[in-house]
Amino acid sequence: MKLQDLAPAEGSTREAKRVGRGHGSGWGKTAAKGHKGQNARSGGGVRPGFEGGQTRLARRIPKRGFTNVFATKYATVNVSNLDRFVEGTVVDAELLKAAGMIKKELDGVKILGNGEITRKLTVKAAAFSASAKEKIEKVGGEAEVV
Repeated sequence: MKLQDLAPAEGSTREAKRVGRGHGSGWGKTAAKGHKGQNARSGGGVRPGFEGGQTRLARRIPKRGFTNVFATKYATVNVSNLDRFVEGTVVDAELLKAAGMIKKELDGVKILGNGEITRKLTVKAAAFSASAKEKIEKVGGEAEVV
């Protein structure tokens, strides 16, 4: 199959509604816009969220919580996922990214203790949970904070 042979599945697409093309089309005259008014004009309509002068929903609902813009966001990996690497491997952010286990490093990688590990690995990360560090060291591996 080539790129030019690709086509959407049968019945999954429709022809676009072509308005303003004469009475015979069924969408002539007012072109499905009705008679007069703001929405019938060219460039007419209201901005998203506008509710006709009524206070919009986004302003009626109370503000909740707080977002700390200085918070550290870690890309997380569970100990059980590290078991796929060969024994003796040095696991770092680049290797995890190459293996598709993380998409972005963010502010660093944090190893969490969910699951079990059976291989002896040297893991280099920005942070470790206490249980993850314990599990890595229990099988003879190393948990290095970078």
